Amino acid sequence: MKLIRFGEKGFEKAGVVDPDGNLRDVSNLIPDWTGETINDVYFKKVQSRSLEDYPLIPKDSRLGAPIGNVPKIIGCALTYGKHAAEAGLETPKEPMIMLTARTAINGPYDDVIMPRGATELDWEAELVVVLGKGGSYIPVEQAMDYVAGYAVGNDVSERQFQLERSTQWTKGKSADTLKPIGPWLVTKDEISDPNDLDISIQISGETRQSSNTGDMVFTIAELVSQISNFLTWEAGDVIFTGTPPGVGYGMKPQTYLKPGDVMEPTISGLGKQRSVVRKIYD
Repeated sequence: MKLIRFGEKGFEKAGVVDPDGNLRDVSNLIPDWTGETINDVYFKKVQSRSLEDYPLIPKDSRLGAPIGNVPKIIGCALTYGKHAAEAGLETPKEPMIMLTARTAINGPYDDVIMPRGATELDWEAELVVVLGKGGSYIPVEQAMDYVAGYAVGNDVSERQFQLERSTQWTKGKSADTLKPIGPWLVTKDEISDPNDLDISIQISGETRQSSNTGDMVFTIAELVSQISNFLTWEAGDVIFTGTPPGVGYGMKPQTYLKPGDVMEPTISGLGKQRSVVRKIYD
């Protein structure tokens, strides 16, 4: 299934996408898609009747991120060897991770607001993994049992905050609106191999990143397993799994986002986002 959340920010309700691509309201059955509901028990409740039987969602409805009440966001760095090379860094031998504030989560079509003082705002198309149950010290052979599904993500980053202000990556990734997710969360049964998905991003119509998740140096199972040795996963946790080469920081000369730029990350089978960069702070 493809899970969506619709409505005004902070008041989203649960929905699904039917086989014809129509958006359907399932909130009378399941109020919201959260860590408590993104599991087989609730998926089977929705699938107990034809998806076409649920009410249509108005066409002008806003879509929010497809997972709500996220406990935490874990970002993975340098998981694509070519991206590490363009950054002038070595590919890590085990996952390099960072915490990102969940308040940065944004809808897939919402504007991305430049943080106050931002001068080096950058794009990062990424595969997002959402956990359906929690655990720690998870064997890699069991790791995929903990995955609920996948979504398109854009790990928008302010490089000056990240690299020049005490080298704290969380600073550059946690401002409000910098983490668009969606348009939908695709349950894992629909994706045969998350490490074989085409991933790309266009910036104002120009392709900047184009790769495949098969270029990652860790599989999704390895990321889930290895990271669980350092923290406890909770249902509803979000993993940004890293970005391929082609970010603005790696260009010569370095090129960053400006107000009015349009970011359109796409992943095969998972859909496409569209975010406009806006500046509201002096």
